[in-house]
Amino acid sequence: MGRISVRSGRLRHAMPGIALGLFAVVVCLDPARGSSNDDDAAASPRQPNVYLDYSTQYTSVPPNTLAVGFRSFVSPIPVAAQVVTLNAPLTVDVTERLSLYGGISASTSRSDLTSWSSMTLDSWNVGFNADVIQQDSKTVTVISTLTRSISGAPGLGSTSNQTVVELDYGLDEDQTRGLLAGARLTAVWVDSALAKVEPAFVGYLGGYYQWDNNWKLSGRFGIQSFGGAQLAGGVIRAKAFTQPTIRFDLDRMDDNGNRLFGATVEVAWTPDPLVQFTLRTPLYAVRN
Repeated sequence: MGRISVRSGRLRHAMPGIALGLFAVVVCLDPARGSSNDDDAAASPRQPNVYLDYSTQYTSVPPNTLAVGFRSFVSPIPVAAQVVTLNAPLTVDVTERLSLYGGISASTSRSDLTSWSSMTLDSWNVGFNADVIQQDSKTVTVISTLTRSISGAPGLGSTSNQTVVELDYGLDEDQTRGLLAGARLTAVWVDSALAKVEPAFVGYLGGYYQWDNNWKLSGRFGIQSFGGAQLAGGVIRAKAFTQPTIRFDLDRMDDNGNRLFGATVEVAWTPDPLVQFTLRTPLYAVRN
């Protein structure tokens, strides 16, 4: 995410950690790895969980802001904008440590100068969620999502990858409360040779608490660093910046750790605040 100014300049190109993602899948398919004790390796369920991880997301984007995130990016416009996105990836929990997913997204948007547009399909995405290390009260999770836009302005079609690595340090045996530390890297490749978007990096710390009734509250507080971007051959430039970000998650779990409901509020300063509110309501076909 970055503020827009008009000037030229050269930007570096970055690659995401896809190799780390492939390694994570291999580790999770081999229970003998990622833990010092074979007895601690999570056993596969009798049959995988299968569900649509349906989510509805509302995003408020300040004027002159390039929003880099889960779904490619939002092109800069000189007025504030709002976007509503529906995402429904088909998710399969292959084991208790590995989930694979893929699906499509649709969105509608408006600005201070235009009314709401028609809801249209705008991207597809595939990815995985893997616990690559489980040892005692420590878990290291890798989440990686590859997204490809379906429609967009000419020359602004794009492919993006977002990878998150998070350490969960449980403070009790049942891990109903604990500490979090992680990093998130988002990289975007624009189809046009006249446009480049540098990666966005977030480092954060946080924690969580789960009550006896299986409601769980998590908080993450971090710093995001965006390397800048250039469009139209450098005529339009998004300045690099480093700003704070905060995120809160409220989840309703079942006794087996499956999410039944989730709500997320995330605020990222660009330096003006960009706000995202997400509701997740998984629709289970099979749930253990």
